[in-house]
Amino acid sequence: MSFATSWLESGTLFPLLIDEAPDKSTGIIVVVPAYDEPSIIEMIDSLALCNQPLCKTEVIIIINAALNASAESLGNNRDTFNTIEKWKKKNTKCFFRIYAINLGTPDIKNWGVGLARKAGMDEAAKRFNLIDKPDGIIANLDADCTVRKNYFVSLENELLKRKDRKGCSIYFEHPVTGDRFPVKVYDAIYQYELHLRYLFQALSYTGFPNVFHTVGSSIAIKCLSYVKAGGMNRRQAGEDFYFVQKLVPAGGYFSLNSTAVYPSPRASERVPFGTGAAVGKMLSENGNNFMTYNPLAFRDLYLFFEYLKKIFERDNEELVELSYGFPESIKIFLEEQKWLLKITEIKNNTAGFVSFRKRFFDWFNMFKVVKYLNFSHKSIFKKIPVSLAAKELMRYMKMDVMIEKDMKLLQIYRNMEKSD
Repeated sequence: MSFATSWLESGTLFPLLIDEAPDKSTGIIVVVPAYDEPSIIEMIDSLALCNQPLCKTEVIIIINAALNASAESLGNNRDTFNTIEKWKKKNTKCFFRIYAINLGTPDIKNWGVGLARKAGMDEAAKRFNLIDKPDGIIANLDADCTVRKNYFVSLENELLKRKDRKGCSIYFEHPVTGDRFPVKVYDAIYQYELHLRYLFQALSYTGFPNVFHTVGSSIAIKCLSYVKAGGMNRRQAGEDFYFVQKLVPAGGYFSLNSTAVYPSPRASERVPFGTGAAVGKMLSENGNNFMTYNPLAFRDLYLFFEYLKKIFERDNEELVELSYGFPESIKIFLEEQKWLLKITEIKNNTAGFVSFRKRFFDWFNMFKVVKYLNFSHKSIFKKIPVSLAAKELMRYMKMDVMIEKDMKLLQIYRNMEKSD
């Protein structure tokens, strides 16, 4: 019995979908959910133009649709399948194997991109299990993405060959200029990506230790870690965020910045939130400013996390007195979280500050941070335009904010990540 057999018997959605056995030296399998994607060949061509890694690779495309999908979309799905098969016949010397699987309309509750992604990742896990490859990489991509030419090589060198690493968030950039989409689409995606990068830097500024992007099309994970995490969750949307939060506490998760994924800036109504939904919402509001969390909320988190050493050193009576100095937003939020009971529990299970700090952030994790941000913006703070928030955060970080054009802001924030 191989390393994942037991979990695969009960944790997957479908029986084996691919009959052909994998090559024993397969090290990377890219999983791509596809629904109504007439331009999928652009993504496949992008992968085919990549530098070839030393290991063998595969691409699994899960063509799917919900039960209520239109006849037109289902027709497009059939065209997608046929187009991929034609591409395979024309590109017989391509360095990766490609499998297109048309699932039709699975009769599974809450079917959406999350479950389609799970179906593909589960199939990848089955294939690595067949060749007993627990370190094999399952990489996620979307059908409307392209990638940098070193995509496979970077995954191989920085994840596959590194025993100390288990998974990663891959660097991404949305196109923010061009003639493929209307100007207002590029303006919307510019603001949304700036929002994502602003959140990344704002959390890093606070001292929060586990800051990672959670973009579904740029997540990769070793197969054994995927299995140990219980596989991809069954959420209809937001599956990427929840999945990464399960992976991070196990350690070995990192930001892979030596390559890049380029997701489409297009609007989408397929999921209730995320990139496509955010762009669609802005377009429906005639391109209004994207409103993001107030930097003051992150300032308060920074001040609170500065108290951690004192929180560890003080007894319960002193903690109450200590809390009088917490920022107002933190005090109100912690009261709702019954923080004293939790701090006592954490202290009772730790011997030193290092272990206390780790357990503290296991409790005050990303879910808690998001809960705090939403809570504080209902009672204390107001959201502000993302460009203003990004400039203010730079002031907190003691960076030069003399920027002539807002369009330079995103590049500055991109460079901040690439230089990490």
